[in-house]
Parts: sequence; structure tokens; C-alpha cells
Amino acid sequence: MSKTIKVALAGAGAFGIKHLDGIKNIEGVEVVSLISRDIEKTKEVAAQYGIAHATTELNEALALKEVDAVILCTPTQMHASQTLACLKAGKHVQVEIPLCDVYKEGQEVLRVQKETGLVAMVGHTRRFNPSHQWVNQKIKAGAFNIQQMDVQTYFFRRTNTNALGQARSWTDHLLWHHAAHTVDLFAYQCGSPIVKAHAVQGPIHPVLGIAMDMSIQMKAANGAICTLSLSFNNDGPLGTYFRYIGDTGTYLARYDDLYTGKDEKIDVSQVAVSMNGIELQDREFFAAIREGREPNSSIAQVLPCYQVLHDLEQQLNS
Repeated sequence: MSKTIKVALAGAGAFGIKHLDGIKNIEGVEVVSLISRDIEKTKEVAAQYGIAHATTELNEALALKEVDAVILCTPTQMHASQTLACLKAGKHVQVEIPLCDVYKEGQEVLRVQKETGLVAMVGHTRRFNPSHQWVNQKIKAGAFNIQQMDVQTYFFRRTNTNALGQARSWTDHLLWHHAAHTVDLFAYQCGSPIVKAHAVQGPIHPVLGIAMDMSIQMKAANGAICTLSLSFNNDGPLGTYFRYIGDTGTYLARYDDLYTGKDEKIDVSQVAVSMNGIELQDREFFAAIREGREPNSSIAQVLPCYQVLHDLEQQLNS
């Protein structure tokens, strides 16, 4: 494919903006349609980014013949059904994490993706962050093997707000969204499937209806272990922090920065063409479309993560 890839982007919230900012740096790609629930806000954001078409209806954008691909930054509960709608409309699709919050819906997405042969990937951004790419390269070179990962995912969200502090129309979830990042990354970095997983959770929030604190333990087939702590009750510092404990060293990833266990900063600026994980994720999506290949973080590659999440949910519910 040599022509410009024309994209419809659904979701003009915090993450939709991150994708629009990343796409500005990618040649041969144009966002031609913006979809979001508030038409006035959608038109405002579309005008800021020079997007000609704005609508509140995904199906209206899918009916546009010029649209080649769709990026979905919509509420979790819509992800699987909207991904299916895109594939059935003949559009390549990238859906933000998580692919689903019901495992059988993720399985159906994989079935339809295989049937259509279209490029479909999930926004498992940790695979693309330069800090984690640096560790992955060291593992693939045989210079580092993970013995243990310790991960903290901490936010302060006692009210239903997004990353910009704005009111949300849907409820986020520690297991199906935030744990998905680490469950997938652990198996990906180990190059080994997860064979054991256990979770405990704190009290259910009386209004939001979700656990605000959770702890997950995992073991990969190669023997590596992972401990993940998650909270919406943590009043700073916020974010996700990864400690890789290996046979030849210890590395700490703090967003896009990487340090040794002795707190020496590692330069990861040359790992990829950008330090922006969302932009790198988008570059992979568009490159896979042009090259007619399976992308990193494809539906098939990440679905085992959702099997683990499903099994953990069954544990917690029992």
C-alpha cells in the first residue's frame, strides 16, 4: 500500500488526543473522521486537528469508503463489539486496551479477524515503550533473563474520572484494564506463557461497584514469577513502576525512563524513532497494514492475557 492510509478515530477523550498527537508525526497517514459522544466537543477537537468529518456514530464513519483503518479509544465495554463492527465493515482496527472485559467476546474477535484477514491489534503500550523494548532486546540477545518482576500500578481515583481528571461516562477496572498491561508484558518479556495466577482484592466501592485495591501473583512456564499490586486509593506518586530482577542485573522502568538497580539512568533514546509509546504503537499498526503482516500486539498474540484475566475473575467471584 503506497497511498495515504486514511483513519477514523473513535473517542476524543484523553487517549484519543494522545493518538492524534502521535499520528501527526507519522508520514502517509491522515485522520479523516472523528467520532465521540458529545458532538460539540467532537467538532472542536476535529477543528483543532484539521479533521474534516465529525460524528457521534461509529457506523457513519465506517460507511465512508475512504476510511482504511479505525482506532478505537472508547469505553472498555464497547471495545469488543466495536472491533467486530470495524472488521465486518472491512476496516483494519486498533483497539485501546483492554480488548474486552468478557473473555468469550475476545475469542469472537479473534475468530472474525482470522476470517477477514484484516490487521487487528490491541493497544498493549508496554510492548512499545522504549524502556521495555530495551529490556526485551537484552533478553533476546541472551544477556538477561527475568527471575522476577515486581510491578506497582497506583492511581488516586476515588471518583469516576479519566487521566485528565474529567468525569467519565463509564467505570474503569483494575483487573480488565490496568492488570492487562502487566499480565501481557510479563509473558511477552519472559517469552513464556503464564501457567499459574492468583488474585486477591479489597472491598468493593459502594458507588463504583469495583475493587479499589488488588494484588496478583503469576508464574510463567520458564519459572519466572511476577507480583503486581494495583490501587485506585493511592494518593501519590501515581503511575506504574516496573522492577525487573534478572540473572545479570536489576532494571527499574518508570514510564519512559529506565534505571539500573543502583539508580543509574540508562539512555533509551536511541531504541526507537520516538520516546512516545502511543506513537510507536500507531507506527506498528500502520506498518503492518502497509506490509500486509501480523502486527506486534495482534489479537492472537494478546488473547492469552485475557484468558488469564478471565481465570482470575472467576477466582475473585468465587
